Amino acid sequence: MSNYTFINPEFFYLLILPLVILAWYAFKHKTTSSTIVFSAADSISKNPTLKQRLRHLPYGLKIITTTLLIIALARPQSSTNWEESTTEGIDIVLTMDISGSMLAQDLKPDRLEASKNVAMDFISKRINDRVGLVIFAGESFTQCPLTTDHNVLINLFKDVKSGMVDDGTAIGMGLATAVNRLKDSKAISKVIILLTDGVNNSGMVPPLTAAEIAEKFGIRVYTIGVGTEGFAPYPFQTPFGIQYQDVEVKIDEKTLQDIAILTDGKYFRATNNNSLKEIYKDIDALEKSKIEVTEFHKRSEEFLPFALWTLALLLLGFILQITYLKQIP
Repeated sequence: MSNYTFINPEFFYLLILPLVILAWYAFKHKTTSSTIVFSAADSISKNPTLKQRLRHLPYGLKIITTTLLIIALARPQSSTNWEESTTEGIDIVLTMDISGSMLAQDLKPDRLEASKNVAMDFISKRINDRVGLVIFAGESFTQCPLTTDHNVLINLFKDVKSGMVDDGTAIGMGLATAVNRLKDSKAISKVIILLTDGVNNSGMVPPLTAAEIAEKFGIRVYTIGVGTEGFAPYPFQTPFGIQYQDVEVKIDEKTLQDIAILTDGKYFRATNNNSLKEIYKDIDALEKSKIEVTEFHKRSEEFLPFALWTLALLLLGFILQITYLKQIP
């Protein structure tokens, strides 16, 4: 029984019933007596017959069948068989631009919030992956290291907002910080998803230099340029409150494409919320690395043998009572 687990262990409280049956039968057998008149004591055999020896068998079977039925009701399950299965897991660092231009409202409610919402949905679906978060503007830092605790990561993601660091667009610094988080990873597949809406204008590390370092460590980079073609409404603070003006969308697509090509990744352009969602779906489909593992994949129900033995012993007891043990001489 040490190899079994039980789904309904509360049924074991019913094991008191076989004890009650045994105690009742012993009490009844002790207090019950009968008188038979014989002409001579010599007619009574001093050695008990087989029937006499088996006279307690029906009650013994009742106790056994009650015990087996209770075990069956407790739903024993076996977990002794190892099964081969596969799991999918990679290390991913999301690297997100939080510069002031990410407040433009060509995506709804704005580029930053739209990017956060889609990324959090992506994270929630990557159950077996370690995911981290790097944010950058004029400089970069790690908001969350690689973790499988996606609830913590999503909560930290919700706190991300423009203005957390000096403004600017340090694409190379953001990428280099993400590479630093992945360079010691032992994962078979290491991925960076780099999202920006601008042109590199800050930081000490050129984007292509950071891409070359990523390539040396076997890190694949998917780059996403966020913003419509042409102009986008951007909020400006004025003495009369926030006013919106159309500003030109400038994305260094050539650099983002070169980063993707150099690291065996892919470049995407998100011009609206739906296209951004589709990009993350594409990345999700592209990054499925299967790893063979051996584990207890599922448990097997084992109540049926107990139920069958219960039925068989009940039937045996009933047959004995109406045939061989019906009358004991």
